[in-house]
Amino acid sequence: MKSPAAPLERVINELSKLPSIGRKTAQRLAFHLLKAPIEDANALARSIEELRQKIRFCRDCFNLAEEDLCPVCTDPKRDRTSLCVVEEPTDLLSVEATSAFRGLYHVLGGALSPLGDVGPDQLNIRPLMQRLGEAEFAEVILATNPNVEGEATAVYLSRLLKPLGLRVTRLAQGLPAGGDLEFTDELTLRRALEGRRQY
Repeated sequence: MKSPAAPLERVINELSKLPSIGRKTAQRLAFHLLKAPIEDANALARSIEELRQKIRFCRDCFNLAEEDLCPVCTDPKRDRTSLCVVEEPTDLLSVEATSAFRGLYHVLGGALSPLGDVGPDQLNIRPLMQRLGEAEFAEVILATNPNVEGEATAVYLSRLLKPLGLRVTRLAQGLPAGGDLEFTDELTLRRALEGRRQY
């Protein structure tokens, strides 16, 4: 089959660079944009341009922000003695969605990954240590992902943080709500047993 017109092909190629968007999905999106009112397509283009121009990293926590500081860091109602360390801004949004944590955050910008050439110098670890030295934090919650890279990052950070005399905690891990023991992997089940609490 002949390839589509050059402008359409460029859009398909650009859309297929997005995470979890294959060529077929990119084609569907491109054709949707062709059928949509021109105002909708222009609004999408402007919003992407504005995103790239206006969004930056917060000076203190590396969350996404429009100003020097993000809304979390400027909120006077936040608990300034508790710091939750996450890998990415998307993780911060997930924790915020629970409304269970009212402290501050620190975004690492990834996780340690020797195979991916991501070491401590590629993450926001040095600013984390500087921040902990300048503020009165009592607890640091390590909320890295429960995978090999996240675990390695949590272990590395805990070794750095213990000498500071802070309470260092890790998010509990275990069985998902509504899950069946029969279909639970061994690692998750082991963590659930290790993290059990009195009922």
